[in-house]
Amino acid sequence: MTKMNCDGGILDAQPSSVPPSKLIIDTDPGIDDSMAILMAFQTPQLEILGLTTIFGNVTTEDATRNALLLCEIAGCPGVPVAEGSPEPLKGGMPRVADFIHGSDGLGNIYLPPPKSKKCDKSASEFLVEKVLEYPGEVSILALGPLTNLALAIKRDSSFASKVKSIVILGGAFFALGNVNPAAEANIYGDPEAADVVFTSGASIIVVGINITTQVKMTDADLLELAESKGKYAKLLSDMCKFYRDWHVKSDGVYGIFLHDPVSFVAVVRPDLFTYKKGVVRVETQGISVGHTLMDQGLKRWNGSNPWTGYSPVSVAWTVNVDEVLDYIKKLLMKP
Repeated sequence: MTKMNCDGGILDAQPSSVPPSKLIIDTDPGIDDSMAILMAFQTPQLEILGLTTIFGNVTTEDATRNALLLCEIAGCPGVPVAEGSPEPLKGGMPRVADFIHGSDGLGNIYLPPPKSKKCDKSASEFLVEKVLEYPGEVSILALGPLTNLALAIKRDSSFASKVKSIVILGGAFFALGNVNPAAEANIYGDPEAADVVFTSGASIIVVGINITTQVKMTDADLLELAESKGKYAKLLSDMCKFYRDWHVKSDGVYGIFLHDPVSFVAVVRPDLFTYKKGVVRVETQGISVGHTLMDQGLKRWNGSNPWTGYSPVSVAWTVNVDEVLDYIKKLLMKP
């Protein structure tokens, strides 16, 4: 069949036997979120059912504004944007990473406000509705704290079994975190929600920062992006200046980590990763709040423990760095 883009133009011609895959992006945009979202809109084999928003890189309200802007920039103002929870499951002020992404979340480029409006459903309502409408067909790319997904699981007990897959950017498996030595930011943002999702029985792929920090755009790559004819190259280059400067100050990296774009690649090219399966639990108290730990199945336990009785998830274990980076650059530089 011929697939149309959001402006009515022809993207490509696909055989009728290969319908586009349905995807919802749960996001807190965010500079690298913006890269992943625009990559998704540049991928003809995907049908973006909607974006759901969450706190993290920005507040939930600002995430909604940025999601609406990104849909408009992509020429898809009709794609629904459903606003999510303003706070973690247990309440309290959410952690917001404006020092990484700027006060606007987009590298302090201060775009005009969006013309489109958020939809009238909450994020968890939207997630449940779409998964029930297309059981076994909807994948979710989760790029922020997992509050909305936990609320969807609590809202509908069949949600976990009916979602096709959930690809999560989160955790630091047998590696240091990026909030503190124990925890990665998305999981730290709502550890209770993360534990609900990881133990839900859904088909889950987790891409931790032990994987995403292996894939970097260097200053030379960023210059190549800026000088390319990519549809969104100038916008993204402007965003990335703030992001790149933070990486130099924080990590001594002259370039940027591609956390969210790498996780997006795991949706469309899972073959570029290897995985280990095991039950993952999240610490919800003490100095290691947000720590993710997988039972690798290396030992037969004598008795039960907090990992027993739950379904295993797939944890990304290795990544083909060169091919993933090449895939990302080609999408970001696509005219």
